[in-house]
Parts: sequence; C-alpha cells; structure tokens
Amino acid sequence: MATIDTVREVLVENLDLDPEAVTETATIEELGIDSLDMAELVCDIEEKLDIDFGEPTGLTTVGQIVEHIDSL
Repeated sequence: MATIDTVREVLVENLDLDPEAVTETATIEELGIDSLDMAELVCDIEEKLDIDFGEPTGLTTVGQIVEHIDSL
C-alpha cells in the first residue's frame, strides 16, 4: 500500500473525512486537522507502518506528511 493510501485511510477512519478530499495538495488546515488530531494521526501512522515519525513540525500538507514518512 502506498504511503498516501495509509495516510488517507487513517484520516478517513479518525476524522470521518471524505477520502476524495485527502489529496497530497490538501492542507492540514483545509481538512480541519488540529494539533490533537495531528498527534493522534502520528500515533496511528507509527503503529500502522511500524516507524518513528518524530516531531511533525513544519508539515502543512498531506503531501509533506507523505514525503516525511517516505524519508524515514
């Protein structure tokens, strides 16, 4: 499964978002993701992908989240 698909799945499950709205260019703000949501997202992604995400600073789009994960 591609990283974007995993991120999309987690966002849809946790925040009840429309899967089509979760694109690489969608911003965290546009999707209504607050700091608590982001913390939960990071924990769920770490668990699903068995990675250590680190501190998600400076990430403003879904694509940047995907790039960060792929760089690990």
